Amino acid sequence: MREWEAREQAQREAQAEARPPKSEADRRFWLENMAAYHGYTPEEMARVVGGSHAQIEQELKRLGITPGRRPPRPPGAPLRVLPYPGGRHPRIGFLEGAVNPQRETKISIFTPWDDSSYVVADVPEAIFSHRGLIYLAHTHIPTLWEQQGIALPKQEWERHPGGVLTAERTLPDGIAFGARIVPTPEGVEMELWLRNGTSETLTDLRVQNCVMLKGAKGFSAQTGDNKLLRAPFAACRNEEGTRWIITVWERCYRAWQNPPCPCFHSDPQFPDCPPGETVRLRGWLSFYEGGDIEEEFRRLERRLPSSFFRP
Repeated sequence: MREWEAREQAQREAQAEARPPKSEADRRFWLENMAAYHGYTPEEMARVVGGSHAQIEQELKRLGITPGRRPPRPPGAPLRVLPYPGGRHPRIGFLEGAVNPQRETKISIFTPWDDSSYVVADVPEAIFSHRGLIYLAHTHIPTLWEQQGIALPKQEWERHPGGVLTAERTLPDGIAFGARIVPTPEGVEMELWLRNGTSETLTDLRVQNCVMLKGAKGFSAQTGDNKLLRAPFAACRNEEGTRWIITVWERCYRAWQNPPCPCFHSDPQFPDCPPGETVRLRGWLSFYEGGDIEEEFRRLERRLPSSFFRP
């Protein structure tokens, strides 16, 4: 598929993903999320919540939401983390590899140096087991359920005080998984869990957690030259080499990147999970300003639990 065809298809899929707000509070949240923080146009907002360009502009006026106007993050406050609204593809390229991206796994983590700049973290993007691909947060390689003609229902992040986000999904065979996102002043703590509701032990439980850079100013070049991959660390620097975005996960089996997206990964693997048991993984994402990324890696090794760095 040619790039322009992929872009048109992505637009059609985004329109099909429209999720009308369920309440007045829900409408305010999503319109403010898109207009004030993500810089969406009225056309993009209409693709998310439905309606027309003119209706969106009327709603913004009625609710007193001014595009681009957002309260500054107070010094020492946790990093700003919001559910990613969808309606705008989080990738620049390789769109044919992520048709109809689902927003219920995606979070926007805003940079501490520019409150209009953000990465989109997909937590999780994909989960594999010895059975095959059991979950994918977009359409590309068919999952076990797509092969059987089973569509998974749309879901949303649950929002909690302090910017904490949680999500949970139960698959048709009884496997359940979820995520917990906790912003702190230093970085974002992430946890994934998986509960085995089947009658057999689950093995080869590999996870992909993607950090997409389209919305991060200075980091979005479609190249591998600005990435540093040293499992369990994966990091990306800005054009000047003065700022870095870093992610790390426990039990990392692969650190890698995909320049056309552009994105980078520290991908973990759950331990084998017997029937009725629950397994967990912890992750981290943070930002660094300075010229010594190796020292920052060493600092994170001292700060984060030792389980992040065990083989």
